[in-house]
Amino acid sequence: MAMASSSSLHYPLRQSSFPNCPYLPNNARFRPPLRFPSSTIRASSAVALEQDLATQHNQKLEVELFACPVCYQPLIRKGPPGINLPAIYRSGFKCKGCNKSYSSKDIYLDLTVTAGSRDYTEVKPARTELFRSPLVSFLYERGWRQNFNRSGFPGPDEEFQMAQAYFKSAEGGLLVDVSCGSGLFSRKFAEAGTYSGVIALDFSENMLRQCYDFIKSDGTLLTTNLALVRADVSRLPFSSGSVDAVHAGAALHCWPSPSNAVAEITRILRSGGVFVGTTFLRYNSSTPWILRSLRENYNYLTEEEIKDLCTSCGLTNYSSKVQQSFIMFSAQKPQN
Repeated sequence: MAMASSSSLHYPLRQSSFPNCPYLPNNARFRPPLRFPSSTIRASSAVALEQDLATQHNQKLEVELFACPVCYQPLIRKGPPGINLPAIYRSGFKCKGCNKSYSSKDIYLDLTVTAGSRDYTEVKPARTELFRSPLVSFLYERGWRQNFNRSGFPGPDEEFQMAQAYFKSAEGGLLVDVSCGSGLFSRKFAEAGTYSGVIALDFSENMLRQCYDFIKSDGTLLTTNLALVRADVSRLPFSSGSVDAVHAGAALHCWPSPSNAVAEITRILRSGGVFVGTTFLRYNSSTPWILRSLRENYNYLTEEEIKDLCTSCGLTNYSSKVQQSFIMFSAQKPQN
């Protein structure tokens, strides 16, 4: 089903109803190994050399893929190469700048500023803390997310296809699914096989544990290029210009500071990289005035505000598709 543009609504779905819960949510790239003509090197030597070069390249990539959330210097990795779950779990990471160490906690790699803290704890706003709850994490794909269709969300399968269309230019690159929740879309991106790696990233420990449970039950995803990372969207643990695509599904309205988050997303995107997000609109041109006043109390934005936010953070080529209170928007980091 084709989505309507932001200026017109053509979805033959049922009328919008405001969700009962105000907090519904939400310079390295992978390259193929170098190959050498068989005429210049003996076949056996060529194979060995190719494997050695591929290993060296992957090891270099692992150093540059993650960065310290404190100083943004690349992390040095000790352990098996790869961004799949078993390899990440058996690896240790250390910042080459400030010497801070990071390791996998449970089944995810903790790359928050407070990783390793013993006494200090930090409480986020209620809309963020809500999703750290074990109960909400368990229910997210067991009824919670399904309620989004009442506000015009087309459903995960169609939303995924829409996002894939926006990400066409990023195929073969690294995709980061920020505020991934239980990994609903992270798993779809990994299963598609169109990206060299997928990072499922969230601040909620329990959402990442739930994501791992879904991955483990599938089996085939355990060895794919899919990693689970705990991080703050306003302090993303990646080097500047190192990521090809960023996805944020039903997330923007949950962020304590959308401007800080979008600025960080812009920073980590490479030249020409694409950002795609979905969220609930505070209101649109067809929203009754009585509902507009009610929605002013929540962290929902208007379409104009979302476009202005992306533009003010340096993104270009903004476009959006709207259905009732649902919006999918896309913007791109300018080409150098």
